[in-house]
Amino acid sequence: MAWTVAPEPYDSPVAAALWRAYYTEVSDRWYLRHEGRRTDPGELEREIAAVSGADLAPPEGLLLVARYAGEPAGSAGVRLPAGAPAELTRVFLYEDVRGRGGAALLVRAAEDAARASGATRMVLDTRGDLVEARALYARLGYAETQPHNADPYAEHWFAKELG
Repeated sequence: MAWTVAPEPYDSPVAAALWRAYYTEVSDRWYLRHEGRRTDPGELEREIAAVSGADLAPPEGLLLVARYAGEPAGSAGVRLPAGAPAELTRVFLYEDVRGRGGAALLVRAAEDAARASGATRMVLDTRGDLVEARALYARLGYAETQPHNADPYAEHWFAKELG
């Protein structure tokens, strides 16, 4: 099976489905870790609606969607703030396609897009319980750094020089 990665409008139905799946997973993991329960459905709906993804619209950002065998399988976002490092966000794959190389492909495509926009450095943040993400970033050459933002859910910050 073949992977493809291409830009996707942040407000497309495909993007909306991937955002919902991503947010549901990371929210449920947080609540299970800290409160022993899944996310309250009402809260989940409010949070999904509150974060439109407009920060991933060109030229200030980009949403990439990976497809596996032609079907939407995952996403990665790149924020491109003027005069600052590019920021990697929303790296996600549906569970049934994990372990097939899609995450590394998405991150590399995000790096290429950031380079093409003139960025020389990529930063990101993640949580401690997202051990798979932390391992991926380390494997792809990201080094853990000091905090670069005040996100209340961030526990680990990474950076990579794009060269």
